[in-house]
Parts: sequence; C-alpha cells; structure tokens
Amino acid sequence: MFKIGEFSKLTQVSIRMLRYYDETGLLKPAEIDKFTNYRLYATEQIPTLNKIIFLRNLGFNSSEIAVALKNWDDEFITYQLENKRLEIENMIKAEQDKLFKIELAKKDIRQGKIAINYNVSIKSIPSYQVFSLRRIVPDYYAEGQLWQEMSAFADENNIPISNNTFTIYHDTEYKEKDVNIEICAPVARMGKDIGEFTYRNTEPVPIMACTMVYGPFENIANAYLAFANWLQEHSQYKMTGQSRQIVHYGPWNEKSPDKYLTEIQIPLERT
Repeated sequence: MFKIGEFSKLTQVSIRMLRYYDETGLLKPAEIDKFTNYRLYATEQIPTLNKIIFLRNLGFNSSEIAVALKNWDDEFITYQLENKRLEIENMIKAEQDKLFKIELAKKDIRQGKIAINYNVSIKSIPSYQVFSLRRIVPDYYAEGQLWQEMSAFADENNIPISNNTFTIYHDTEYKEKDVNIEICAPVARMGKDIGEFTYRNTEPVPIMACTMVYGPFENIANAYLAFANWLQEHSQYKMTGQSRQIVHYGPWNEKSPDKYLTEIQIPLERT
C-alpha cells in the first residue's frame, strides 16, 4: 500500500486531484488507516486511475467518467467517444458562430452602422394548397435539413412543387431546442399523404405584418427587434398565431449572403 503522497508521485497525479476523485467516488482509496486516517492506495488501482485521466483529458466530466467506468468495454467506450466527438464538434461550431458575429460587429462599427431600418407592411394572406412536412427538430438551423428531405422526396415521387415555399413556426415563443417547424410548398393539386409528408390547406391570415430582411440570416434577429418597436408604436395590433418566413433569395439561388432576401411574416389581430 502507498500513502497518498507516494501514490501521487508514482502516478504523476496531484494529491488535490486524488482527493477530488475520492470525493466524487471515481477512485476511493483501497484502505483508510484506522489509526492515522491516511488514505492508502494499491498498485491494482493504477489502471482505473489511467482510465479516469484518459477520459478527463478528452473532456468527459465526473458523471460521464463514472458511467464509463461501470460499463467499461470496447463497444460502450467507442460509443461514448463518438458522442463526445459530436458534442465537441457542436461546441466548436457554436464558438465559430460567435467569432463570425464578432467579425460582423467589428465590420459594422468600422462602417459606422448603428441600425438597419425595417419597413413593416400589413397585408392579407390567403389559404394555400400545400405539400408540407412538419416535425420537431433540435433547433432552427435544422430547417435546412427538412428542405433537403422534401426536395429529395418530391424528386423521387414526381411531385411537382412551387418555388414559392414558406415556413410556419408553430411555437408561440422562441425556443432554443425542440422547435416545431412546418415547411410548405404550394401545389397545383392535392395528393395522398405519405408518412410525414402531407397535403393540406393552410389557414388564411386576414392581418399579417410583413418585413423584408436583406443580407445574411444573422440580420433576422434585428428585424424582430425592429418589429417589436413597430408593434409598440401601433398599439391597435397584437401578435397572434404562428409566424412565417419566406426565403426569396438564399443559399440555393444566391452565392453572396449579402444579397439574401428573407420575408418575415407575423400574424396580428386588432385589440
């Protein structure tokens, strides 16, 4: 048996971390001296400690390491490593998005941009005969995947759809995850529902506030803020129903994000 200081030197792990692993239950001492209360460790514990260090260096937290130690086999650990890889990739993407927004902010400051004016117009939206796909997806970025699925399905089943597509957001509030999205493509005639792909008539909207957003999709957030100011100035209206979005010019028909054109539609009712 080795005292904690001796075990620390042999394993090149600090006493502080060994005590932490003890407190979290990841690596308890083999024995506690009943007279001195010294923590005592055995050489047989070194492989477990090596596993803890291995997973910790890959970004696993204490609870994840505990699960891995209890279920340690090649298949399970490979599965856990793949999940951690995907988690890290998502974290990297989120940080890259922040860097992109920082560069945009710096560019706007250099160009003296303070705000973009968004003109809000009111119009009536009729009912549309559409081919649609509605699903709860992880986040708003997943909408592109839905459009890819619809396009591939329409091609495989010879379903002619219009280019005047739009998206309906069925949640009444902004959500960071589990977003209820329905993508709609107007069609000349109705067909038979197949799985998640359905035909239906959308609801007409007598009063719809619309605003055009020019440039990258990042500008959409500012458009909603501008709409909030507009709504405060026009107190005869209040928001109701599901908002919609139409990307007139996007990645599929315009190379430059600066030339994207998105229409935001928000249903209203008179107070």
